[in-house]
Amino acid sequence: MRFDIITLFPDFFTSPLSSGLLGRALTKEIATVNLVNPRDFTTDKHHRVDDEPYGGGVGMLLKPEPIFAAVESLPVLPNREVILLTPQGQTMNQRMFQELGTYDQLVLICGHYEGVDDRVLNLVTREVSLGDFVLTCGEIPALTLLNGIIRLRPGTVGKEESLKLESFEAGLLDFPQYTRPAEFRGLKVPDVLLSGNHQAIAQWRKQQQQERTRVRRPDLWQSWEQQQCEKG
Repeated sequence: MRFDIITLFPDFFTSPLSSGLLGRALTKEIATVNLVNPRDFTTDKHHRVDDEPYGGGVGMLLKPEPIFAAVESLPVLPNREVILLTPQGQTMNQRMFQELGTYDQLVLICGHYEGVDDRVLNLVTREVSLGDFVLTCGEIPALTLLNGIIRLRPGTVGKEESLKLESFEAGLLDFPQYTRPAEFRGLKVPDVLLSGNHQAIAQWRKQQQQERTRVRRPDLWQSWEQQQCEKG
């Protein structure tokens, strides 16, 4: 799977792309990441990538020409999505990561300043947001998207079975987990987890997932209940 990241700050990705599971996945060529700086596609002597908005207003906008040129310089794989990271986009979630993980190529355009010239949307097939808030740059949500997708790729996580049991995979939050010691400062691990009864443990975990989701994320709980009703 190929990722092309259109970014004014390629160095932002240096450490994350060389660390931990993500770094190992790229070393194993489970995915490839290509960083493209739109400043390299400017034609004026000052290499300007931004300008004042027509009609006035505060801040600067990214100009369309360098972004178009950067995207058009890339190869086009058969199954490709061009994504603009913007607060106006669809909010990321686990289902999105799963879907986007089926593509051959993702082109991620990182916004800056007050955003991009709206004509850039003619390149874009999807707008994606990290959440209902504003950040200083699009590199943060781009890295989040990259991480969320690559960790689902076969070979990235040692025990792939664990991916099926974590938060959001079943539409619920994760269950509580514990490790040694069995008691710490008077806080004890639930007896059922020490029982060796795998059926009872599975049932406890299921109940805990449902209760956590109901209390902490009523929105997810409502959606999960609706899905259960539809399944009959």
